[in-house]
Amino acid sequence: AIPSAVFPSPNSAPTRVLVVDDSPSVRQIMSKLLKNAGLEFLAAKDGLDALEILQAARELPDVILSDVEMPRMDGYALLAALRQQPNLRPIPVVMITSRAGDKHRQKALGLGAADYLSKPFDEALLLDKINFLSRKTAV
Repeated sequence: AIPSAVFPSPNSAPTRVLVVDDSPSVRQIMSKLLKNAGLEFLAAKDGLDALEILQAARELPDVILSDVEMPRMDGYALLAALRQQPNLRPIPVVMITSRAGDKHRQKALGLGAADYLSKPFDEALLLDKINFLSRKTAV
């Protein structure tokens, strides 16, 4: 069966995903992947950019995908900032990083990340996680 998030029914809003990564090529790849899956895509170049987008957004994303290592504000600081704001706290955050070490995974999960994937990641697995997390938070 094809997951419903891949082909949303006409009356349901598509899942909105905010990608936070300082690499333009990663944002491009993610944009293509998410759009092809029928998801709405927002992009931020670092944690500060992400917070500005979230403050200005009419509708918050269902899931945030964030790199760990970024200039100005890294993924850990972004995660900590999100967890301090009641309206942003419920948004699941998946960290996607080249840092595969257990120490980094534990730190991210300890700060409240919903999941932690290392690059290169499995695209089907990522889409499954987005589908699962966006459904879990839907009220």
